[in-house]
Amino acid sequence: MQTVLLKTLQLLCTLASGPGSKKKLFILIYHQVLEQPDFMRPWEIDKTVFSWQMALIARYFNVLPLHEALEKMANGTLPPRAVCITFDDGYANNYTHALPILLANKLTATFFIASGYLDGGRMWNDTVIESIRTLPGPRLDLTAIGLGSYDISNPVKKAQVAVDILPRIKHLQPAARAQYAGYLASLAKKMPDDLMLTSSQVMKLYVSGMEIGGHTVTHPILALLAPDEVRQEVADNKTTLEQLLNTKIRYFAYPNGKPGQDYSPDQVRIIKECGYQAALSTRPGVSAKGNDRWQLARFTPWDSSPARFMLRIARMYYFNRL
Repeated sequence: MQTVLLKTLQLLCTLASGPGSKKKLFILIYHQVLEQPDFMRPWEIDKTVFSWQMALIARYFNVLPLHEALEKMANGTLPPRAVCITFDDGYANNYTHALPILLANKLTATFFIASGYLDGGRMWNDTVIESIRTLPGPRLDLTAIGLGSYDISNPVKKAQVAVDILPRIKHLQPAARAQYAGYLASLAKKMPDDLMLTSSQVMKLYVSGMEIGGHTVTHPILALLAPDEVRQEVADNKTTLEQLLNTKIRYFAYPNGKPGQDYSPDQVRIIKECGYQAALSTRPGVSAKGNDRWQLARFTPWDSSPARFMLRIARMYYFNRL
């Protein structure tokens, strides 16, 4: 019964993905693949979920490397149900957990790396999350830095505190954001230094057949930076990755990635000037021939069953009629 339902949904995806040269490309976006569910990161998937998602994608969709998908989209030869898989930021579990599952399903993906955190670095949001994880309850008093006081008496409340604090400081200038994160870290116990990829792991992803893309050095919100700062973040990241892999880095993903909020047309121009062939946003949707290839859409269904996962893909194909 389940197989019949999934094949029916596959047909629905075929029809929804468009006719002839107007077929649409669905780009999936991930960040982490955890060993198991984590109360502090309820929005991230674990190996079990990623395994069935990739098995489903491999069986019912046409998964393409990003470069091949963009070429086919440009010349109007995309297959039906065309899908690309991408990861942002450069977490170590992309290598330890995601890569084996991708290879087992004979799939390829593009990994967009924030190079400043390789080899022991930690992103500001992870500093916030890991600090709160280790702090003893029952309360966290942040009134000294203007963030109020919070109940952290149990894991559920700790997770909610992280959800509350992260958006409050996310769009601050990088230096101010780092100060808030650093203050939390000063209250915490020992912080992890193995969350992000090592240079060796990035190289192993590449030699395993995965594409490596740029994602800036320190993952700032580009819209908050001066043009020279944007150019340095983008160019230095590209240079670092190209020297590491001895290859050209072709694609870029905007940090955070919401058009008009996290980056502007001025930053799009800089991405082009730095020699990238295409760039990906986090605008939910699909892409097709004629769309701006420096602002491609991405989306990942969050559903907990294969049928609902496929149905949401079909809806995204259909309701993003281009």
